[in-house]
Amino acid sequence: MKNQLILSAAIALCAAGSAVAADKVIYGSDDRLDIYQVTDSRLLKLADSTVGLFQASDVYVTGSRALLTTESYADGYNLCKEEPFYEQVTGAFCSGSLVAPDIIMTAGHCVKSADACEGTKFVFGFAVKSKGVNPSEVPASDVYSCSELIGREQVGTGADWALIRLDRKVTGHEPLKYDTSDSVKNGDPLVVIGHPAGLPTKVAGGATVRDASPKGYFVANLDTYGGNSGSAVFNAKTGVIVGILVRGENDYVYKDGCSVSNVCPSTGCRGEDVTKLNAVTSPFSKAAAAPAAEAMAKAAPAFELLKGLTPENN
Repeated sequence: MKNQLILSAAIALCAAGSAVAADKVIYGSDDRLDIYQVTDSRLLKLADSTVGLFQASDVYVTGSRALLTTESYADGYNLCKEEPFYEQVTGAFCSGSLVAPDIIMTAGHCVKSADACEGTKFVFGFAVKSKGVNPSEVPASDVYSCSELIGREQVGTGADWALIRLDRKVTGHEPLKYDTSDSVKNGDPLVVIGHPAGLPTKVAGGATVRDASPKGYFVANLDTYGGNSGSAVFNAKTGVIVGILVRGENDYVYKDGCSVSNVCPSTGCRGEDVTKLNAVTSPFSKAAAAPAAEAMAKAAPAFELLKGLTPENN
Protein backbone atom coordinates (compact mmCIF):
# COMPACT_ATOMS: atom_id res chain seq x y z
CA MET A 1 0.00 0.00 0.00
CA LYS A 2 2.28 2.71 -1.28
CA ASN A 3 -0.03 5.24 -2.90
CA GLN A 4 -3.31 7.05 -2.43
CA LEU A 5 -5.25 4.63 -4.63
CA ILE A 6 -4.44 1.63 -2.47
CA LEU A 7 -4.84 3.59 0.76
CA SER A 8 -8.32 4.65 -0.36
CA ALA A 9 -9.18 1.05 -1.19
CA ALA A 10 -8.27 -0.01 2.34
CA ILE A 11 -10.63 2.55 3.85
CA ALA A 12 -13.30 1.59 1.30
CA LEU A 13 -13.57 -1.80 3.01
CA CYS A 14 -15.27 0.03 5.91
CA ALA A 15 -18.71 -1.28 6.79
CA ALA A 16 -20.16 1.94 7.69
CA GLY A 17 11.39 16.01 29.49
CA SER A 18 10.50 16.81 25.78
CA ALA A 19 7.11 15.92 24.46
CA VAL A 20 8.69 15.11 21.10
CA ALA A 21 11.32 12.77 22.56
CA ALA A 22 9.57 9.53 21.59
CA ASP A 23 11.31 8.78 18.26
CA LYS A 24 9.74 7.20 15.19
CA VAL A 25 10.94 6.13 11.70
CA ILE A 26 10.07 5.17 8.09
CA TYR A 27 9.31 1.50 7.32
CA GLY A 28 9.71 0.44 3.69
CA SER A 29 8.50 3.27 1.44
CA ASP A 30 7.47 6.66 2.84
CA ASP A 31 3.66 6.60 2.83
CA ARG A 32 3.09 10.08 4.27
CA LEU A 33 0.69 12.29 2.32
CA ASP A 34 -0.21 15.96 2.66
CA ILE A 35 -3.88 16.84 2.92
CA TYR A 36 -3.94 18.24 -0.63
CA GLN A 37 -2.73 14.83 -1.89
CA VAL A 38 -5.53 12.91 -0.17
CA THR A 39 -8.53 12.37 -2.45
CA ASP A 40 -10.59 9.97 -0.36
CA SER A 41 -13.29 11.92 1.47
CA ARG A 42 -13.31 9.48 4.38
CA LEU A 43 -9.63 10.04 5.08
CA LEU A 44 -10.12 13.78 4.85
CA LYS A 45 -12.98 13.59 7.33
CA LEU A 46 -10.81 11.66 9.79
CA ALA A 47 -7.97 14.16 9.39
CA ASP A 48 -10.37 17.05 9.96
CA SER A 49 -10.95 15.82 13.52
CA THR A 50 -7.27 15.68 14.49
CA VAL A 51 -5.25 18.45 16.13
CA GLY A 52 -1.72 19.70 16.49
CA LEU A 53 -0.54 20.59 20.00
CA PHE A 54 1.22 23.98 20.08
CA GLN A 55 2.87 25.89 22.87
CA ALA A 56 0.42 28.63 23.84
CA SER A 57 3.17 31.19 23.28
CA ASP A 58 3.37 30.08 19.62
CA VAL A 59 -0.27 30.93 18.88
CA TYR A 60 -1.38 34.56 18.62
CA VAL A 61 -5.10 35.22 18.21
CA THR A 62 -6.01 38.50 16.57
CA GLY A 63 -9.64 39.01 15.67
CA SER A 64 -10.89 36.04 13.64
CA ARG A 65 -7.37 34.77 12.89
CA ALA A 66 -4.83 32.77 14.86
CA LEU A 67 -1.24 33.31 13.75
CA LEU A 68 1.07 30.32 14.24
CA THR A 69 4.77 30.53 15.02
CA THR A 70 6.62 28.05 12.81
CA GLU A 71 10.18 27.40 11.71
CA SER A 72 11.92 25.86 8.72
CA TYR A 73 11.85 22.07 8.86
CA ALA A 74 15.14 21.94 6.94
CA ASP A 75 16.94 24.35 9.25
CA GLY A 76 15.51 22.95 12.46
CA TYR A 77 16.64 19.41 11.68
CA ASN A 78 19.71 20.14 9.51
CA LEU A 79 18.13 18.14 6.69
CA CYS A 80 19.70 16.94 3.49
CA LYS A 81 17.98 18.52 0.48
CA GLU A 82 16.54 15.23 -0.78
CA GLU A 83 14.54 14.75 2.42
CA PRO A 84 10.74 14.70 1.85
CA PHE A 85 8.92 17.90 2.90
CA TYR A 86 12.26 19.76 2.98
CA GLU A 87 10.53 23.06 2.07
CA GLN A 88 7.83 22.82 4.73
CA VAL A 89 7.59 24.31 8.23
CA THR A 90 7.20 22.79 11.69
CA GLY A 91 5.23 24.07 14.66
CA ALA A 92 3.31 21.37 16.52
CA PHE A 93 5.09 19.46 19.29
CA CYS A 94 2.56 16.61 19.48
CA SER A 95 -0.65 15.37 17.89
CA GLY A 96 -4.13 14.53 19.15
CA SER A 97 -7.67 13.60 18.16
CA LEU A 98 -11.20 14.71 19.02
CA VAL A 99 -13.07 11.86 20.75
CA ALA A 100 -16.02 13.78 22.24
CA PRO A 101 -17.42 17.28 21.65
CA ASP A 102 -14.94 18.81 24.10
CA ILE A 103 -12.35 16.06 24.71
CA ILE A 104 -8.96 15.54 23.05
CA MET A 105 -7.00 12.29 23.30
CA THR A 106 -3.19 12.35 23.04
CA ALA A 107 -0.08 10.76 24.56
CA GLY A 108 0.64 11.13 28.26
CA HIS A 109 4.18 12.36 27.64
CA CYS A 110 2.75 15.22 25.54
CA VAL A 111 0.84 16.75 28.47
CA LYS A 112 2.56 15.87 31.74
CA SER A 113 0.69 18.10 34.18
CA ALA A 114 -2.19 20.51 34.63
CA ASP A 115 0.26 23.39 34.18
CA ALA A 116 1.53 21.89 30.92
CA CYS A 117 -2.05 21.50 29.76
CA GLU A 118 -2.78 25.16 30.48
CA GLY A 119 0.26 26.09 28.40
CA THR A 120 -0.96 24.15 25.35
CA LYS A 121 -3.21 25.16 22.46
CA PHE A 122 -5.08 22.52 20.47
CA VAL A 123 -5.17 23.56 16.82
CA PHE A 124 -7.33 22.14 14.05
CA GLY A 125 -6.34 22.62 10.40
CA PHE A 126 -2.54 22.98 10.57
CA ALA A 127 -2.14 21.41 7.13
CA VAL A 128 -0.82 21.95 3.61
CA LYS A 129 -4.04 22.28 1.62
CA SER A 130 -2.42 23.49 -1.63
CA LYS A 131 0.92 22.38 -3.04
CA GLY A 132 3.76 24.64 -1.94
CA VAL A 133 1.66 26.73 0.46
CA ASN A 134 2.89 26.46 4.05
CA PRO A 135 0.26 27.15 6.73
CA SER A 136 0.90 30.22 8.87
CA GLU A 137 -2.54 30.76 10.37
CA VAL A 138 -5.89 29.13 11.05
CA PRO A 139 -9.29 30.57 11.97
CA ALA A 140 -9.35 31.61 15.63
CA SER A 141 -12.39 29.37 16.05
CA ASP A 142 -10.14 26.36 15.36
CA VAL A 143 -7.90 27.06 18.37
CA TYR A 144 -8.87 25.61 21.76
CA SER A 145 -7.41 25.75 25.26
CA CYS A 146 -7.21 23.24 28.11
CA SER A 147 -9.96 23.35 30.71
CA GLU A 148 -9.03 20.15 32.55
CA LEU A 149 -6.49 17.35 32.39
CA ILE A 150 -9.02 14.57 32.90
CA GLY A 151 -6.42 11.86 33.28
CA ARG A 152 -3.06 10.62 32.03
CA GLU A 153 -0.70 7.69 32.31
CA GLN A 154 2.88 7.12 31.25
CA VAL A 155 4.15 3.70 32.24
CA GLY A 156 7.70 3.21 30.98
CA THR A 157 7.39 1.02 27.91
CA GLY A 158 3.68 0.41 28.55
CA ALA A 159 0.55 2.55 28.22
CA ASP A 160 0.98 6.27 27.50
CA TRP A 161 -2.13 8.43 27.17
CA ALA A 162 -3.90 11.62 28.22
CA LEU A 163 -7.44 12.98 27.97
CA ILE A 164 -7.98 16.74 27.95
CA ARG A 165 -11.24 18.63 28.33
CA LEU A 166 -11.25 21.74 26.18
CA ASP A 167 -12.43 25.21 27.16
CA ARG A 168 -15.54 24.82 25.01
CA LYS A 169 -17.28 22.34 22.74
CA VAL A 170 -15.71 22.00 19.32
CA THR A 171 -17.65 23.31 16.33
CA GLY A 172 -17.07 22.34 12.71
CA HIS A 173 -15.32 19.04 13.51
CA GLU A 174 -16.96 15.73 14.43
CA PRO A 175 -15.78 13.46 17.26
CA LEU A 176 -14.05 10.34 15.99
CA LYS A 177 -15.15 6.79 16.70
CA TYR A 178 -12.86 4.67 18.84
CA ASP A 179 -12.77 1.09 20.12
CA THR A 180 -11.77 0.39 23.73
CA SER A 181 -11.95 -3.40 23.37
CA ASP A 182 -8.67 -5.30 23.14
CA SER A 183 -9.52 -6.52 19.63
CA VAL A 184 -6.34 -5.53 17.75
CA LYS A 185 -4.79 -8.51 15.93
CA ASN A 186 -1.49 -9.14 14.18
CA GLY A 187 -1.76 -8.12 10.54
CA ASP A 188 -4.56 -5.57 11.02
CA PRO A 189 -4.15 -2.72 8.48
CA LEU A 190 -3.49 0.72 9.95
CA VAL A 191 -3.54 4.42 9.07
CA VAL A 192 -2.02 7.14 11.24
CA ILE A 193 -2.84 10.87 11.07
CA GLY A 194 -0.75 13.48 12.82
CA HIS A 195 2.21 15.84 12.76
CA PRO A 196 5.53 14.02 12.16
CA ALA A 197 8.42 16.18 13.38
CA GLY A 198 5.83 18.93 13.97
CA LEU A 199 5.03 19.21 10.25
CA PRO A 200 1.57 20.06 8.91
CA THR A 201 -0.87 17.14 9.01
CA LYS A 202 0.26 13.94 7.31
CA VAL A 203 -1.83 10.87 6.52
CA ALA A 204 0.20 7.63 6.40
CA GLY A 205 -1.16 4.20 5.53
CA GLY A 206 0.62 1.11 4.27
CA ALA A 207 1.10 -0.20 7.82
CA THR A 208 0.05 -3.25 9.80
CA VAL A 209 0.07 -4.51 13.38
CA ARG A 210 3.26 -6.51 13.98
CA ASP A 211 2.70 -7.67 17.55
CA ALA A 212 -0.56 -7.24 19.44
CA SER A 213 0.52 -9.23 22.50
CA PRO A 214 2.20 -6.64 24.82
CA LYS A 215 0.11 -5.38 27.73
CA GLY A 216 -1.07 -1.81 27.23
CA TYR A 217 0.25 -1.35 23.69
CA PHE A 218 0.85 -3.01 20.32
CA VAL A 219 3.72 -2.75 17.84
CA ALA A 220 3.27 -1.61 14.22
CA ASN A 221 5.34 -0.54 11.20
CA LEU A 222 3.88 2.97 10.93
CA ASP A 223 5.77 5.79 9.17
CA THR A 224 5.96 8.19 12.12
CA TYR A 225 8.31 10.62 13.85
CA GLY A 226 8.56 12.59 17.05
CA GLY A 227 5.65 15.03 16.81
CA ASN A 228 3.41 12.12 15.80
CA SER A 229 3.23 11.31 19.51
CA GLY A 230 -0.45 11.34 20.45
CA SER A 231 -1.58 10.67 16.88
CA ALA A 232 -4.73 8.64 16.38
CA VAL A 233 -3.98 5.24 14.84
CA PHE A 234 -6.97 3.95 12.87
CA ASN A 235 -7.96 0.52 11.66
CA ALA A 236 -7.77 1.10 7.89
CA LYS A 237 -10.83 -1.06 7.23
CA THR A 238 -13.20 0.55 9.73
CA GLY A 239 -11.86 4.09 10.18
CA VAL A 240 -12.12 3.60 13.96
CA ILE A 241 -9.31 4.66 16.33
CA VAL A 242 -7.61 1.60 17.83
CA GLY A 243 -4.62 3.26 19.49
CA ILE A 244 -2.40 6.25 20.25
CA LEU A 245 1.07 6.51 18.69
CA VAL A 246 3.61 6.93 21.50
CA ARG A 247 7.21 5.84 20.71
CA GLY A 248 9.51 4.01 18.32
CA GLU A 249 12.83 3.98 16.44
CA ASN A 250 15.23 6.91 16.00
CA ASP A 251 13.92 9.41 13.44
CA TYR A 252 17.05 10.39 11.54
CA VAL A 253 20.54 9.25 10.66
CA TYR A 254 23.48 11.50 9.80
CA LYS A 255 24.71 11.41 6.19
CA ASP A 256 27.37 13.61 4.56
CA GLY A 257 26.97 16.37 7.13
CA CYS A 258 23.16 16.46 7.19
CA SER A 259 20.21 14.40 8.40
CA VAL A 260 18.00 11.97 6.48
CA SER A 261 15.09 9.84 7.63
CA ASN A 262 15.98 6.54 9.20
CA VAL A 263 14.54 3.92 6.81
CA CYS A 264 13.92 0.36 7.99
CA PRO A 265 12.58 -2.68 6.11
CA SER A 266 8.84 -3.14 6.64
CA THR A 267 9.61 -6.07 8.92
CA GLY A 268 12.84 -4.65 10.38
CA CYS A 269 13.95 -2.50 13.34
CA ARG A 270 12.01 -2.35 16.61
CA GLY A 271 8.66 -1.12 15.30
CA GLU A 272 6.47 1.71 16.62
CA ASP A 273 4.55 1.39 19.90
CA VAL A 274 0.85 2.25 20.00
CA THR A 275 -1.09 2.49 23.27
CA LYS A 276 -4.15 0.24 23.27
CA LEU A 277 -7.38 2.05 24.08
CA ASN A 278 -8.51 -0.55 26.60
CA ALA A 279 -5.86 1.05 28.84
CA VAL A 280 -7.89 4.27 28.69
CA THR A 281 -11.35 2.81 29.37
CA SER A 282 -11.72 3.97 32.99
CA PRO A 283 -10.79 7.59 32.23
CA PHE A 284 -13.22 7.54 29.28
CA SER A 285 -15.89 6.52 31.77
CA LYS A 286 -14.83 9.38 34.08
CA ALA A 287 -15.08 11.80 31.17
CA ALA A 288 -18.55 10.52 30.40
CA ALA A 289 -19.57 11.11 34.01
CA ALA A 290 -19.05 14.86 33.68
CA PRO A 291 -22.10 17.17 33.95
CA ALA A 292 -22.68 17.24 30.19
CA ALA A 293 -22.22 13.47 29.80
CA GLU A 294 -25.71 12.67 28.57
CA ALA A 295 -25.56 15.25 25.79
CA MET A 296 -22.03 14.15 24.93
CA ALA A 297 -23.08 10.50 24.66
CA LYS A 298 -25.86 11.45 22.26
CA ALA A 299 -23.68 13.74 20.20
CA ALA A 300 -20.48 11.67 20.02
CA PRO A 301 -20.52 8.38 18.11
CA ALA A 302 -17.38 7.47 20.04
CA PHE A 303 -19.28 7.02 23.29
CA GLU A 304 -21.54 4.40 21.72
CA LEU A 305 -18.59 2.02 21.79
CA LEU A 306 -18.59 2.24 25.58
CA LYS A 307 -22.06 0.70 25.49
CA GLY A 308 -20.67 -2.43 23.86
CA LEU A 309 -21.58 -1.58 20.28
CA THR A 310 -19.30 -2.48 17.39
CA PRO A 311 -18.55 0.13 14.68
CA GLU A 312 -21.03 -1.68 12.41
CA ASN A 313 -23.82 -1.21 14.98
CA ASN A 314 -23.41 2.56 15.20
